[in-house]
Amino acid sequence: MRKTILELQASQIREVANLGMGRPEVLPFWFGESDEATPEAVRAAAMASLQAGETFYTHNLGLPALREALAAYVSGLHAPVAAERIAITSGGVNALMLAVQVLVDAGDEVVVLTPVWPNLVGQPQIMGARVRCVALKPRADGAWALDLPELLAAITPRTRLLVLNSPNNPTGWTLTQGEQQAILAHCRGTGTWILSDEVYERLYYRDDTASGAAPSFLDLAQSEDRLVVVQSFSKAFLMTGWRLGWMVMPPAMAAQMGKVIEFNTSCAPVFVQRGALAALAQVDAITPRIVAHMRACRDALVPALQALPGVRTSRSPGGMYAFVQIAGFADSLALAKRLVLEAGVGLAPGAAFSPEGEGWLRWCFASRDLARLTQGVERLGQWLRTQRG
Repeated sequence: MRKTILELQASQIREVANLGMGRPEVLPFWFGESDEATPEAVRAAAMASLQAGETFYTHNLGLPALREALAAYVSGLHAPVAAERIAITSGGVNALMLAVQVLVDAGDEVVVLTPVWPNLVGQPQIMGARVRCVALKPRADGAWALDLPELLAAITPRTRLLVLNSPNNPTGWTLTQGEQQAILAHCRGTGTWILSDEVYERLYYRDDTASGAAPSFLDLAQSEDRLVVVQSFSKAFLMTGWRLGWMVMPPAMAAQMGKVIEFNTSCAPVFVQRGALAALAQVDAITPRIVAHMRACRDALVPALQALPGVRTSRSPGGMYAFVQIAGFADSLALAKRLVLEAGVGLAPGAAFSPEGEGWLRWCFASRDLARLTQGVERLGQWLRTQRG
Protein backbone atom coordinates (compact mmCIF):
# COMPACT_ATOMS: atom_id res chain seq x y z
CA MET A 1 0.00 0.00 0.00
CA ARG A 2 1.07 3.59 -0.60
CA LYS A 3 3.00 5.21 2.23
CA THR A 4 0.80 8.31 1.89
CA ILE A 5 -2.32 6.26 2.59
CA LEU A 6 -0.78 4.40 5.51
CA GLU A 7 0.18 7.73 7.09
CA LEU A 8 -3.28 9.31 6.73
CA GLN A 9 -4.84 9.84 10.14
CA ALA A 10 -8.08 7.94 10.66
CA SER A 11 -11.08 10.04 11.64
CA GLN A 12 -11.06 10.90 15.32
CA ILE A 13 -14.71 11.91 14.96
CA ARG A 14 -15.52 8.36 13.92
CA GLU A 15 -13.35 7.04 16.75
CA VAL A 16 -15.53 8.83 19.29
CA ALA A 17 -18.78 7.99 17.48
CA ASN A 18 -17.84 4.30 17.29
CA LEU A 19 -17.38 4.35 21.06
CA GLY A 20 -20.89 5.70 21.57
CA MET A 21 -22.89 3.97 18.85
CA GLY A 22 -25.18 1.30 20.25
CA ARG A 23 -25.40 3.09 23.61
CA PRO A 24 -28.99 4.41 23.72
CA GLU A 25 -28.22 6.55 26.77
CA VAL A 26 -25.72 8.69 24.80
CA LEU A 27 -26.90 11.94 23.19
CA PRO A 28 -25.02 12.08 19.85
CA PHE A 29 -23.86 15.49 18.67
CA TRP A 30 -20.67 14.26 16.99
CA PHE A 31 -21.66 14.27 13.29
CA GLY A 32 -22.56 17.29 11.18
CA GLU A 33 -26.17 16.39 10.47
CA SER A 34 -29.63 16.97 11.84
CA ASP A 35 -31.67 14.18 13.41
CA GLU A 36 -34.64 15.33 11.28
CA ALA A 37 -35.50 13.23 8.20
CA THR A 38 -35.42 14.52 4.63
CA PRO A 39 -38.66 16.35 3.67
CA GLU A 40 -41.41 14.03 2.46
CA ALA A 41 -41.72 15.61 -1.00
CA VAL A 42 -38.07 14.86 -1.70
CA ARG A 43 -38.39 11.25 -0.56
CA ALA A 44 -41.55 10.82 -2.63
CA ALA A 45 -39.84 12.06 -5.80
CA ALA A 46 -37.00 9.56 -5.37
CA MET A 47 -39.45 6.72 -4.73
CA ALA A 48 -41.47 7.66 -7.82
CA SER A 49 -38.27 7.59 -9.86
CA LEU A 50 -37.46 4.11 -8.59
CA GLN A 51 -40.99 2.93 -9.29
CA ALA A 52 -40.63 4.29 -12.83
CA GLY A 53 -37.53 2.14 -13.30
CA GLU A 54 -34.96 4.97 -13.44
CA THR A 55 -32.15 2.71 -12.31
CA PHE A 56 -29.67 3.16 -15.18
CA TYR A 57 -26.53 5.18 -15.86
CA THR A 58 -26.92 8.82 -16.84
CA HIS A 59 -24.74 11.78 -17.85
CA ASN A 60 -21.36 12.09 -16.13
CA LEU A 61 -22.05 15.73 -15.25
CA GLY A 62 -25.60 15.10 -14.07
CA LEU A 63 -29.13 15.26 -15.41
CA PRO A 64 -29.47 18.30 -17.70
CA ALA A 65 -32.69 19.25 -15.89
CA LEU A 66 -30.91 19.29 -12.53
CA ARG A 67 -27.96 21.30 -13.87
CA GLU A 68 -30.41 23.86 -15.28
CA ALA A 69 -32.35 23.98 -12.00
CA LEU A 70 -29.15 24.47 -10.03
CA ALA A 71 -28.00 27.22 -12.39
CA ALA A 72 -31.25 29.07 -11.66
CA TYR A 73 -30.93 28.40 -7.91
CA VAL A 74 -27.30 29.57 -7.68
CA SER A 75 -28.00 32.58 -9.91
CA GLY A 76 -30.81 33.58 -7.57
CA LEU A 77 -28.37 33.74 -4.66
CA HIS A 78 -25.28 35.10 -6.43
CA ALA A 79 -24.13 36.36 -9.83
CA PRO A 80 -25.52 34.51 -12.87
CA VAL A 81 -24.08 31.01 -13.41
CA ALA A 82 -24.64 28.98 -16.58
CA ALA A 83 -25.62 25.32 -16.41
CA GLU A 84 -22.51 24.38 -18.42
CA ARG A 85 -20.41 25.37 -15.39
CA ILE A 86 -22.15 22.92 -13.03
CA ALA A 87 -21.28 19.29 -12.36
CA ILE A 88 -23.43 17.02 -10.20
CA THR A 89 -21.40 14.84 -7.84
CA SER A 90 -21.94 12.01 -5.39
CA GLY A 91 -21.80 14.29 -2.35
CA GLY A 92 -19.98 17.50 -1.56
CA VAL A 93 -16.91 15.56 -0.44
CA ASN A 94 -16.82 13.85 -3.84
CA ALA A 95 -16.87 17.28 -5.52
CA LEU A 96 -13.96 18.40 -3.35
CA MET A 97 -11.94 15.27 -4.14
CA LEU A 98 -12.67 15.56 -7.86
CA ALA A 99 -11.51 19.18 -7.89
CA VAL A 100 -8.27 18.23 -6.15
CA GLN A 101 -7.72 15.35 -8.59
CA VAL A 102 -8.16 17.72 -11.54
CA LEU A 103 -5.96 20.50 -10.16
CA VAL A 104 -3.18 19.00 -8.03
CA ASP A 105 -0.12 16.97 -9.03
CA ALA A 106 2.30 15.26 -6.67
CA GLY A 107 4.70 17.84 -5.24
CA ASP A 108 2.38 20.82 -5.77
CA GLU A 109 2.01 23.28 -2.90
CA VAL A 110 -1.48 23.54 -1.42
CA VAL A 111 -2.44 26.05 1.29
CA VAL A 112 -5.34 25.08 3.58
CA LEU A 113 -7.03 27.37 6.10
CA THR A 114 -7.54 25.54 9.41
CA PRO A 115 -9.18 24.39 11.69
CA VAL A 116 -11.23 22.61 9.06
CA TRP A 117 -12.99 19.35 8.28
CA PRO A 118 -10.06 16.91 8.07
CA ASN A 119 -10.95 15.71 4.56
CA LEU A 120 -9.88 19.08 3.15
CA VAL A 121 -6.34 18.53 4.38
CA GLY A 122 -6.30 14.80 3.58
CA GLN A 123 -7.43 15.10 -0.03
CA PRO A 124 -4.38 17.00 -1.36
CA GLN A 125 -2.17 14.79 0.80
CA ILE A 126 -3.60 11.75 -1.00
CA MET A 127 -2.56 13.34 -4.29
CA GLY A 128 1.00 13.77 -2.99
CA ALA A 129 0.81 17.54 -2.52
CA ARG A 130 2.87 19.52 -0.05
CA VAL A 131 0.22 20.90 2.29
CA ARG A 132 0.82 24.10 4.22
CA CYS A 133 -1.75 25.11 6.84
CA VAL A 134 -2.58 28.66 7.91
CA ALA A 135 -4.58 28.86 11.12
CA LEU A 136 -7.52 30.95 12.20
CA LYS A 137 -6.98 32.50 15.64
CA PRO A 138 -9.33 32.15 18.66
CA ARG A 139 -10.34 35.38 20.38
CA ALA A 140 -10.98 35.83 24.07
CA ASP A 141 -14.74 35.52 23.52
CA GLY A 142 -14.39 32.12 21.82
CA ALA A 143 -14.92 33.37 18.27
CA TRP A 144 -12.29 32.64 15.63
CA ALA A 145 -10.79 35.20 13.24
CA LEU A 146 -8.68 35.31 10.11
CA ASP A 147 -5.28 36.99 9.98
CA LEU A 148 -5.66 38.08 6.37
CA PRO A 149 -2.10 39.38 5.88
CA GLU A 150 -0.74 36.06 7.17
CA LEU A 151 -2.90 34.09 4.73
CA LEU A 152 -1.99 36.27 1.76
CA ALA A 153 1.72 36.06 2.61
CA ALA A 154 1.46 32.26 2.53
CA ILE A 155 0.03 32.29 -1.01
CA THR A 156 2.86 32.77 -3.52
CA PRO A 157 3.35 31.95 -7.22
CA ARG A 158 4.46 28.50 -6.01
CA THR A 159 1.01 27.87 -4.50
CA ARG A 160 -1.06 25.75 -6.84
CA LEU A 161 -4.26 25.69 -4.78
CA LEU A 162 -5.86 27.48 -1.83
CA VAL A 163 -8.49 25.45 0.02
CA LEU A 164 -10.91 27.13 2.40
CA ASN A 165 -14.30 26.49 3.97
CA SER A 166 -16.74 29.27 4.86
CA PRO A 167 -18.94 29.18 6.86
CA ASN A 168 -16.37 27.09 8.60
CA ASN A 169 -16.63 23.62 10.07
CA PRO A 170 -15.91 23.49 13.02
CA THR A 171 -15.62 27.12 14.20
CA GLY A 172 -18.53 28.83 12.43
CA TRP A 173 -16.16 31.61 11.30
CA THR A 174 -17.31 33.14 8.01
CA LEU A 175 -15.42 35.12 5.38
CA THR A 176 -16.55 38.68 4.75
CA GLN A 177 -17.05 39.92 1.21
CA GLY A 178 -14.05 42.22 1.69
CA GLU A 179 -11.83 39.30 2.70
CA GLN A 180 -13.03 37.30 -0.29
CA GLN A 181 -12.24 40.22 -2.60
CA ALA A 182 -8.72 40.52 -1.21
CA ILE A 183 -8.10 36.78 -1.51
CA LEU A 184 -9.45 36.62 -5.05
CA ALA A 185 -7.35 39.57 -6.19
CA HIS A 186 -4.22 38.11 -4.59
CA CYS A 187 -4.76 34.67 -6.14
CA ARG A 188 -5.30 36.24 -9.55
CA GLY A 189 -1.86 37.80 -9.13
CA THR A 190 -0.15 34.57 -8.10
CA GLY A 191 -2.03 32.31 -10.52
CA THR A 192 -3.37 30.25 -7.62
CA TRP A 193 -6.57 28.24 -7.90
CA ILE A 194 -9.19 28.65 -5.15
CA LEU A 195 -11.25 25.67 -3.96
CA SER A 196 -14.04 27.12 -1.82
CA ASP A 197 -16.16 24.73 0.24
CA GLU A 198 -19.42 26.65 0.74
CA VAL A 199 -21.75 23.83 1.77
CA TYR A 200 -22.99 25.79 4.81
CA GLU A 201 -23.78 29.00 2.90
CA ARG A 202 -27.55 28.84 3.55
CA LEU A 203 -26.99 28.28 7.30
CA TYR A 204 -26.05 31.90 7.84
CA TYR A 205 -27.41 34.11 10.61
CA ARG A 206 -26.04 37.64 10.17
CA ASP A 207 -28.85 39.03 7.98
CA ASP A 208 -26.36 41.25 6.12
CA THR A 209 -26.67 39.88 2.56
CA ALA A 210 -29.49 40.44 0.09
CA SER A 211 -29.98 36.72 -0.52
CA GLY A 212 -29.68 35.66 3.11
CA ALA A 213 -26.84 33.32 2.13
CA ALA A 214 -23.28 33.75 3.36
CA PRO A 215 -20.90 35.78 1.19
CA SER A 216 -19.60 33.70 -1.72
CA PHE A 217 -16.71 34.00 -4.15
CA LEU A 218 -19.42 33.61 -6.82
CA ASP A 219 -20.60 37.13 -5.92
CA LEU A 220 -17.25 38.50 -7.12
CA ALA A 221 -15.57 36.17 -9.59
CA GLN A 222 -15.66 36.06 -13.37
CA SER A 223 -16.59 32.77 -15.02
CA GLU A 224 -12.99 32.18 -16.19
CA ASP A 225 -11.39 32.83 -12.81
CA ARG A 226 -9.38 29.98 -11.29
CA LEU A 227 -12.17 29.17 -8.88
CA VAL A 228 -14.13 26.04 -8.00
CA VAL A 229 -17.02 26.41 -5.53
CA VAL A 230 -18.44 23.26 -3.94
CA GLN A 231 -21.97 22.88 -2.63
CA SER A 232 -24.14 20.09 -1.24
CA PHE A 233 -27.76 19.11 -0.72
CA SER A 234 -26.85 17.70 2.71
CA LYS A 235 -27.17 20.64 5.07
CA ALA A 236 -29.84 23.05 3.81
CA PHE A 237 -32.13 20.30 2.48
CA LEU A 238 -31.62 17.63 5.21
CA MET A 239 -30.19 15.17 2.69
CA THR A 240 -26.93 13.98 4.28
CA GLY A 241 -27.43 10.29 3.50
CA TRP A 242 -28.36 10.93 -0.12
CA ARG A 243 -24.76 11.78 -1.04
CA LEU A 244 -25.41 14.48 -3.62
CA GLY A 245 -23.49 17.67 -4.24
CA TRP A 246 -22.39 19.95 -7.04
CA MET A 247 -19.60 22.25 -8.08
CA VAL A 248 -19.40 25.48 -10.04
CA MET A 249 -16.26 25.67 -12.20
CA PRO A 250 -14.85 27.57 -15.18
CA PRO A 251 -16.51 26.49 -18.46
CA ALA A 252 -13.25 25.12 -19.85
CA MET A 253 -13.00 22.63 -16.98
CA ALA A 254 -16.34 20.90 -17.56
CA ALA A 255 -15.22 18.37 -20.18
CA GLN A 256 -12.18 17.40 -18.11
CA MET A 257 -14.31 17.11 -14.98
CA GLY A 258 -16.66 14.78 -16.83
CA LYS A 259 -13.70 12.51 -17.60
CA VAL A 260 -12.63 12.38 -13.98
CA ILE A 261 -16.18 11.70 -12.77
CA GLU A 262 -16.27 8.75 -15.19
CA PHE A 263 -13.17 7.30 -13.53
CA ASN A 264 -14.57 7.82 -10.02
CA THR A 265 -18.33 7.21 -9.85
CA SER A 266 -19.47 7.47 -13.51
CA CYS A 267 -22.54 9.44 -12.41
CA ALA A 268 -24.84 10.19 -9.51
CA PRO A 269 -27.93 7.91 -9.36
CA VAL A 270 -30.91 9.20 -11.32
CA PHE A 271 -33.42 8.66 -8.50
CA VAL A 272 -31.26 10.68 -6.12
CA GLN A 273 -31.10 13.50 -8.66
CA ARG A 274 -34.90 13.37 -9.00
CA GLY A 275 -35.11 13.91 -5.25
CA ALA A 276 -32.82 16.91 -5.62
CA LEU A 277 -35.04 18.37 -8.32
CA ALA A 278 -37.98 18.10 -5.93
CA ALA A 279 -35.92 19.77 -3.20
CA LEU A 280 -35.12 22.72 -5.47
CA ALA A 281 -38.77 22.99 -6.52
CA GLN A 282 -39.71 23.21 -2.82
CA VAL A 283 -36.73 25.31 -1.69
CA ASP A 284 -38.82 28.22 -0.42
CA ALA A 285 -40.82 25.85 1.79
CA ILE A 286 -37.85 23.79 2.96
CA THR A 287 -34.73 25.88 3.48
CA PRO A 288 -35.99 29.03 5.28
CA ARG A 289 -37.66 26.82 7.88
CA ILE A 290 -34.44 24.85 8.38
CA VAL A 291 -32.36 28.03 8.71
CA ALA A 292 -34.78 29.52 11.25
CA HIS A 293 -34.73 26.31 13.26
CA MET A 294 -30.92 26.11 13.18
CA ARG A 295 -30.73 29.69 14.43
CA ALA A 296 -33.08 28.79 17.29
CA CYS A 297 -30.91 25.77 18.09
CA ARG A 298 -27.78 27.90 18.18
CA ASP A 299 -29.46 30.54 20.32
CA ALA A 300 -30.64 27.90 22.79
CA LEU A 301 -27.32 26.06 23.06
CA VAL A 302 -24.65 28.74 23.13
CA PRO A 303 -25.91 30.85 26.08
CA ALA A 304 -26.48 27.69 28.09
CA LEU A 305 -22.90 26.56 27.44
CA GLN A 306 -21.53 30.02 28.21
CA ALA A 307 -23.27 29.89 31.60
CA LEU A 308 -21.19 26.86 32.63
CA PRO A 309 -18.06 27.75 34.62
CA GLY A 310 -14.85 27.32 32.64
CA VAL A 311 -16.58 26.94 29.27
CA ARG A 312 -15.66 29.24 26.36
CA THR A 313 -17.65 29.38 23.11
CA SER A 314 -19.29 31.94 20.85
CA ARG A 315 -22.45 32.45 18.83
CA SER A 316 -21.23 31.47 15.36
CA PRO A 317 -22.40 33.52 12.34
CA GLY A 318 -22.79 30.42 10.18
CA GLY A 319 -22.89 26.64 10.09
CA MET A 320 -24.37 24.19 12.59
CA TYR A 321 -21.71 24.00 15.29
CA ALA A 322 -20.60 25.44 18.58
CA PHE A 323 -16.84 25.12 19.03
CA VAL A 324 -16.27 24.77 22.76
CA GLN A 325 -13.24 24.98 25.03
CA ILE A 326 -13.40 23.63 28.59
CA ALA A 327 -10.74 24.91 30.97
CA GLY A 328 -8.48 22.23 32.43
CA PHE A 329 -8.88 19.68 29.62
CA ALA A 330 -6.14 19.90 27.01
CA ASP A 331 -6.59 16.51 25.30
CA SER A 332 -9.78 16.81 23.25
CA LEU A 333 -9.89 13.18 22.10
CA ALA A 334 -9.51 11.86 25.63
CA LEU A 335 -12.11 14.34 26.87
CA ALA A 336 -14.59 13.43 24.12
CA LYS A 337 -14.25 9.74 24.97
CA ARG A 338 -14.76 10.42 28.68
CA LEU A 339 -17.87 12.46 27.97
CA VAL A 340 -19.36 9.59 25.98
CA LEU A 341 -18.69 7.04 28.70
CA GLU A 342 -19.18 9.15 31.83
CA ALA A 343 -21.66 11.90 30.85
CA GLY A 344 -23.60 10.35 27.98
CA VAL A 345 -22.76 13.25 25.64
CA GLY A 346 -21.18 12.65 22.23
CA LEU A 347 -19.04 15.49 20.87
CA ALA A 348 -16.30 15.65 18.23
CA PRO A 349 -12.70 16.28 19.39
CA GLY A 350 -11.18 19.54 18.19
CA ALA A 351 -7.89 17.82 17.40
CA ALA A 352 -9.64 16.10 14.51
CA PHE A 353 -9.78 19.46 12.71
CA SER A 354 -6.15 20.63 13.14
CA PRO A 355 -3.51 21.04 15.85
CA GLU A 356 -5.02 24.49 16.53
CA GLY A 357 -8.29 22.77 17.42
CA GLU A 358 -6.69 20.76 20.20
CA GLY A 359 -8.33 21.52 23.52
CA TRP A 360 -11.66 22.30 21.84
CA LEU A 361 -14.80 20.25 21.15
CA ARG A 362 -17.32 20.55 18.32
CA TRP A 363 -20.99 20.35 19.25
CA CYS A 364 -23.46 19.99 16.37
CA PHE A 365 -26.60 21.89 17.35
CA ALA A 366 -28.76 20.64 14.46
CA SER A 367 -31.39 19.04 16.68
CA ARG A 368 -35.06 18.53 15.85
CA ASP A 369 -35.93 18.95 19.55
CA LEU A 370 -34.33 21.88 21.40
CA ALA A 371 -34.89 20.03 24.67
CA ARG A 372 -32.28 17.53 23.54
CA LEU A 373 -29.70 20.34 23.50
CA THR A 374 -30.76 21.46 26.96
CA GLN A 375 -30.43 17.92 28.25
CA GLY A 376 -26.94 17.70 26.78
CA VAL A 377 -25.84 20.90 28.52
CA GLU A 378 -27.30 19.68 31.80
CA ARG A 379 -25.36 16.44 31.51
CA LEU A 380 -22.15 18.30 30.71
CA GLY A 381 -22.65 20.69 33.62
CA GLN A 382 -23.30 17.85 36.05
CA TRP A 383 -20.21 15.99 34.85
CA LEU A 384 -18.05 19.12 35.22
CA ARG A 385 -19.27 19.61 38.78
CA THR A 386 -18.24 16.08 39.68
CA GLN A 387 -14.78 16.68 38.20
CA ARG A 388 -14.22 19.91 40.10
CA GLY A 389 -15.55 18.71 43.42
